[in-house]
Amino acid sequence: MNSRPFGKHDFSVSEIGFGAWAIGGSWGPQDDGDSLAALHRALDLGCTFIDTAAGYGNGKSEELIGRVLRERGDLWPKVMVATKTPPTSGPRPPSPYCRAEERYPETYLRDNLRIRAEKLGVDTIDLLQLHTWTRAWNRNPLPFKILRQLQAEGLIRFIGISTPEHDQNAVIDLIRGGWIDAVQVIYNIFEQEPTAELLDTARDHGVAVIVRVAFDEGVLTGKFTKDTTFPPDDFRSRYFAGDRLTRAVERAERIRPDLEGSGYTMAQAALKFVLAHPAVTTVIPGIRSIAQAEVNCGVSDLPPMSEALQIKLRAHLWTRAFWYGGK
Repeated sequence: MNSRPFGKHDFSVSEIGFGAWAIGGSWGPQDDGDSLAALHRALDLGCTFIDTAAGYGNGKSEELIGRVLRERGDLWPKVMVATKTPPTSGPRPPSPYCRAEERYPETYLRDNLRIRAEKLGVDTIDLLQLHTWTRAWNRNPLPFKILRQLQAEGLIRFIGISTPEHDQNAVIDLIRGGWIDAVQVIYNIFEQEPTAELLDTARDHGVAVIVRVAFDEGVLTGKFTKDTTFPPDDFRSRYFAGDRLTRAVERAERIRPDLEGSGYTMAQAALKFVLAHPAVTTVIPGIRSIAQAEVNCGVSDLPPMSEALQIKLRAHLWTRAFWYGGK
């Protein structure tokens, strides 16, 4: 497993991380034994970055991670666990009319941080990310002032932000203002807008870049067809609602001819494309089984993607409205 520097800080993390949403739920049936085995296997393969959140099974994902890392005590200091705190109840993502002091008040942030630490079984959170944002708060980012105080108290090592899907560039001012140590962003063969400014800005300011949704929720692995179905409790049943799956599969299939002779599968190419950008620190594909841990972690050992293939894949940029909860 190759590693990359964590922004401007003097340590590195594995370039393939462990996306832990699915082991908490919301992606169809998931056995805890499979989840634990997947975590152990990823660690065996050199994975040193795990990403989770309060909302992943209401803390279940965090609890499973904490259990595994306690069992692997020799690895704990070498593994970074990132988690996320959502805003208080209200519009999600926050609307321009929301007040930061109401959606991320200090008492709430302190209480939520304590719960995150308890779930993971730690005294200090490695990386706490706010789980969405609005650019309406950029002029006076009160939540980050509070987080810097919690950092000074030793409760958090590093502070980050998970970009709002509909307005990822909303966090660029936070990067330039020195408010964050890491940014988590959607970047893949279809979604390439971050290359316009966000990724290079993060690199210029020594901010670590964590890439999520590298497979566009699975369609860029090439394993879906227009007839694929998802259980009602699976997040993807909403993400690919209506004609979205058919359209996405058709777009993904156009990539295959460009991969002929490359030696990459669709999934491998999706991860290598992300890792080809020099600003990227780690990519966090969802992992929920031993097989997925082996396939995804193994991508790190493959040859880097050629510039010629990168140029071909850039042509598959797909500008579209974000598919979250709508029909």
